[in-house]
Amino acid sequence: MNEEKGNLLEISNLHVSVDDTPIIQGLDLVVKFGEIHAIMGRNGSGKSTLANVLMGHPAYEITKGEIYFFGKNLSELSVDERAKAGMFLSFQYPMTIPGVQVGNFLRKSVSAVSGNKISAKEFRTDLKEKMTQLQIDRAFLSRYVNDGFSGGEKKRMEILQMLMLNPKLAILDETDSGLDIDALRLVSEGINLATKNAGCILITHYQRLLDLVKPDIVHIMIDGRIVKTGGADLAIDVENKGYDWLEV
Repeated sequence: MNEEKGNLLEISNLHVSVDDTPIIQGLDLVVKFGEIHAIMGRNGSGKSTLANVLMGHPAYEITKGEIYFFGKNLSELSVDERAKAGMFLSFQYPMTIPGVQVGNFLRKSVSAVSGNKISAKEFRTDLKEKMTQLQIDRAFLSRYVNDGFSGGEKKRMEILQMLMLNPKLAILDETDSGLDIDALRLVSEGINLATKNAGCILITHYQRLLDLVKPDIVHIMIDGRIVKTGGADLAIDVENKGYDWLEV
């Protein structure tokens, strides 16, 4: 398949349960290469569940339906195989990893996902460029991953990792939560850089992120289903009117 022309992600009639409780109940979604899809909805609507299912979190059980990534059944791929195939998930609540320095973590992540041995010089050159783009000081590299980081630093850390990994599909789960306007702008610039030649699923509650990262398509999730799909104006409607008018 020609990656740049085919469907990047195809989800058909997806049903997902957690501890026998249905969360996603018949979801269809197609993401083409180069598209940014924003997914909005109330808390508990299934947005984060979708993100975790795509990356293979074991707590989420697919009870019906199929997911294909570049034409390959996603259920056949382990979590690390999904990452190597080009999927990246930015967590709503990034984990702290005491004792592991940011620089070492990033180099090992890039090597593991790419499967290639990268020279120290090549890695440093690429990392320096990405850190400059995100206005991250070099002292950041010697700190332990997310240990004592502010909310904005944690999100910039994830965007830096995404830029270094250069994924084909970025799944960003409320990357904008807890960010002030300056941090939001920097994170948004990073998202725009990382998704220039990739697909993106952008999970958010707020229009303010979508002013900076322009979605091609906006979906509204209610009770585990996509109930409305439209252009960027749909996010503005939701911002103004809430979700009640979309209840089915």
